[in-house]
Amino acid sequence: MKALPSIDPALPTDWHPERVWYTSYGSNTHLERLAFYLRGGRPPGGARAYPGCRNPAMPARSIPVELTGAMYFATRSPVWGGGRAFYDPRADGRVLARAHLVTADQFFDIAAQEMYRDPGMDLDLVDVLTNGRAVLGEGRYETLVCAGQVDGLPVLTFTAPWRMNEVRWVPPSSAYVRFLSSGLLSAGTWDLAAVASYVAACPGAFGHWPEQAVADLLASTDR
Repeated sequence: MKALPSIDPALPTDWHPERVWYTSYGSNTHLERLAFYLRGGRPPGGARAYPGCRNPAMPARSIPVELTGAMYFATRSPVWGGGRAFYDPRADGRVLARAHLVTADQFFDIAAQEMYRDPGMDLDLVDVLTNGRAVLGEGRYETLVCAGQVDGLPVLTFTAPWRMNEVRWVPPSSAYVRFLSSGLLSAGTWDLAAVASYVAACPGAFGHWPEQAVADLLASTDR
């Protein structure tokens, strides 16, 4: 099993990094799913085609990480037909995630696609790298978060501006749970039982996705 790298909570001093750790806690934990954000195209059975990034290269590395905070499912995705994963860095707990080493412009373009904006424009990272958080808009995934650094490079993700308890939780669809969970499992650090119990306990999934149901989805993915 892969060792879990530790995140240095100190914020980076380089405000214009060439590379960053794009850290996914949702469906982009799965590299095949992330590939559509990078290379463009419509995923099999998907309801949306992605334009892709200026640089379509896959991440140089992908590592398992744990973020301080909590993951929950809320709003309703027209792509997945259920709740989306969000991250509340101010909540108690831990979030299982995968950090993908990408270029800064790839991160900008992935963020733009998640925000339903056109890729191709650079974001100003000074606020998020200085304060750990930057709100770019009121919508979902329009708040940037820096959790610290790994190997001197910023650990960046995005989420909603609201807190976990300020929004109604919505159960995720089976397809979403499958991608998220199998992406975490393929990181090579957490076993099936650990991933299943983690996802089943997240608000929105809790009470709707028992641990055994998540485990069954993962087992069916392997067949």
